[in-house]
Amino acid sequence: MKPDSRIHVAGHRGLVGSAILRNLRARGYSNFLLRTHAELDLERQADVEAFFDRERPEYVFLAAAKVGGIHANSAYPADFIYDNLLIECNVINAAYRYGVSKLLFLGSSCIYPKHAPQPMREEYLLTGELEPTNEPYAVAKIAGIKLCQSYNRQYGTRFLSVMPTNLYGPNDNYHPLNSHVLPALLRRFHAAKSLMDGVPLPPSAPGGGGISPGEGIGPGGTWLQAWGTGSPRREFMYSDDMADACVFLMERYEGSEIVNIGTGEEITIRDLTDRVARAVGYTGEVRWDPTRPDGMERKLLDVSRLRTMGWRHRTTLEEGLRLTLEDYTRHLLNPAR
Repeated sequence: MKPDSRIHVAGHRGLVGSAILRNLRARGYSNFLLRTHAELDLERQADVEAFFDRERPEYVFLAAAKVGGIHANSAYPADFIYDNLLIECNVINAAYRYGVSKLLFLGSSCIYPKHAPQPMREEYLLTGELEPTNEPYAVAKIAGIKLCQSYNRQYGTRFLSVMPTNLYGPNDNYHPLNSHVLPALLRRFHAAKSLMDGVPLPPSAPGGGGISPGEGIGPGGTWLQAWGTGSPRREFMYSDDMADACVFLMERYEGSEIVNIGTGEEITIRDLTDRVARAVGYTGEVRWDPTRPDGMERKLLDVSRLRTMGWRHRTTLEEGLRLTLEDYTRHLLNPAR
């Protein structure tokens, strides 16, 4: 890529897309073709093709997707598979038809089998059954990978797929029920601490103001309920590190094989909960609900392929939590920014 290359970041306002955009700008890239969902609905094929025909992007980062945690995946399985398939098919096919030089597709670590050996290597894809709680989303992401590889094989395109681990950071989704585990914990601990301090969340709070019954926060924030047993182990990566790896690969990687992006480090959900509580300053009780689903017992990526290329993450979990909490607090003060 050159500094003035025409670059389209699909989903540039979300957690992943905004991080990629920040990284590109920091590296000196300046010619961006950005559209909000209101300006360009990626689920509408005609609109996507008209955009690619008119703007002719040279490089595309496909970070737009419908995402969510265990509850969202369980409640809206049709939405997760249908919406994501539409976005992938429309953007990847348009990239081929209108001569995009290179495309990077953001997959997910949930593509790997439920009982895959740990840590999970790229070649474990399609070697076993998926985790049922997010199977529709995983199937859609696997389809995106295969689309990229198939277009490369048939048409000689330069489409690559990366599999990031669990991400968190600025512009995350803090919805009380539909968010991933880390932003959900951060929001709820912040809300519980606010109640303990006698300062309720304002109506403009990310995810909505106030406390809903589904959030499991006791009177005055004296206790907070967490899902499951807390025993599953997960890997978490700060979104700006993920973005740096994506741009690194876009600039240097020419293969069709998928590449894992992660830290190679894992933590139990219970330990993560303790760290989020300390970062927020919450001192109340945490009650675990073992009737709620845990999901996969362990999910750690093997990142040796990426490290062999010369890249590794920089941000510790403690530093990432601090930065994310600062971003969340800024949203409370200025939600329209």
